[in-house]
Amino acid sequence: MEHELHLTGDAGADGLLSSDPLALMIGMLLDQQVAMETAFAGPKKIADRMGRERLDAAEIAGYDPEAFAGLFSRTPAVHRFPGSMAKRVQALCGTVASEYGGRADAVWTEGDPDGKEVLKRLKALPGYGDQKARIFLALLGKRLEVRPKGWREAAGAYAEEGARRSIADVVDEQTLKEVRETKRAAKAAAKKS
Repeated sequence: MEHELHLTGDAGADGLLSSDPLALMIGMLLDQQVAMETAFAGPKKIADRMGRERLDAAEIAGYDPEAFAGLFSRTPAVHRFPGSMAKRVQALCGTVASEYGGRADAVWTEGDPDGKEVLKRLKALPGYGDQKARIFLALLGKRLEVRPKGWREAAGAYAEEGARRSIADVVDEQTLKEVRETKRAAKAAAKKS
């Protein structure tokens, strides 16, 4: 992954996300019920607390669950629900280790899959539902130029050019604000209906 991501406002966290596919995948997993930049800064906190420069799926999967939850709970917490999210990260890493040889990028590269297959693989990951999988596929296509055939169709509206729907559309502070505003408007509209 040679593209620079600017998702968190923190150079170290963004650098890890840009260079480590597993970190990016974990950041996407953490992106619920916290601010986007908090979620995507999480992998750097995990790496730092483990004393690592990169994340290793097998190491995380095999980490003592209580100790791993402890890493999540340290101030500042990795996530507002440290115990449950630590379990989800370990489950995700267990799948990446056992099914993809520890290589998160194999989810979108192994066997030269098309967009529909990548979406299917993402949805099969622990903690990834349909929406999260589509957003992650859009993030891969828009920000990292990982564009298997049919990726836009598989990612749906999240792949639209110029959209401001998700983390896939964040390139700087301004686009982060625009995505946040779109999300606020959608929540307000949902409350009214």
